[in-house]
Amino acid sequence: MRSMLLSGVLLFAAPLFAGQGVLAQDGIADLIDNRVVFPASASQGAMVIGKVPAGSRVRHAGRDLRVSGYGSVVFGIGRDETGPLQVQVRRPDGSEETAVIEVAARDWPLERVNGVPPKTVNPPPAIAERIAREQARVTEARQRDDNRTDFAQTFLWPVQGRISGRFGNARVYNGQPGAGHSGMDIAAPTGTPVKAPAAGIVTFADPGLYLTGGTLVLDHGFGISSNFLHLSRIDVKVGDRIAQGQVIAAVGATGRATGPHLHWGMNWFDTRIDPLLVLERGK
Repeated sequence: MRSMLLSGVLLFAAPLFAGQGVLAQDGIADLIDNRVVFPASASQGAMVIGKVPAGSRVRHAGRDLRVSGYGSVVFGIGRDETGPLQVQVRRPDGSEETAVIEVAARDWPLERVNGVPPKTVNPPPAIAERIAREQARVTEARQRDDNRTDFAQTFLWPVQGRISGRFGNARVYNGQPGAGHSGMDIAAPTGTPVKAPAAGIVTFADPGLYLTGGTLVLDHGFGISSNFLHLSRIDVKVGDRIAQGQVIAAVGATGRATGPHLHWGMNWFDTRIDPLLVLERGK
């Protein structure tokens, strides 16, 4: 079986014989279907797609992973993960195999962000409680685990523009250290349409969160989701089924923002992953 690894994402191509578009021998398909295939290594922040025999039980990071009808599984590697990672697979015939994945470390440059509202850096107690409540609602929306494989699409840029903030980079807000950046910022004028990078279902939509302003979460199945922050307008509602490329919102500068841009973040449940690596999968 031929495989190709791009930016920590494994892509599959079944072998073909002598120009034929089908497998030439009975038994070859059975051999392929029984294989466990994951990348030998992947980067911090990567979305990893692997192949196991359909009907297998798969565990990783203390969680049972959903397996598609054709044997695909997906998970994310966190910004600070050091590895090696283990993926335990129990095939339908009872045989077991553990895939080991080394984690490639990345550099996280320092980004200084000045001019943000002081109350968003050191919020008073009442505001801090509001922020905690709002973030808990977003976290709950990320726990959805639908049997949809929208994540397997080749993702598209939700807007075109300059990358003004990169995933994972350490941030200093108004001179005070903050957490690593949770997504990718794309500079674009206020009102620029935001398009769904892949199909999904809207699981969260609120125009007025304190830190993130207009906030939208789009679930792509199997625990993979996208979140879009600082929106000036939201055009969809919770429960809507969204097609890839559909306009879902507009760029803004709401919440903790110094200018108009789209913050696009991605998650595997609570694990943040890098949208830029997911986009590079399509190259």
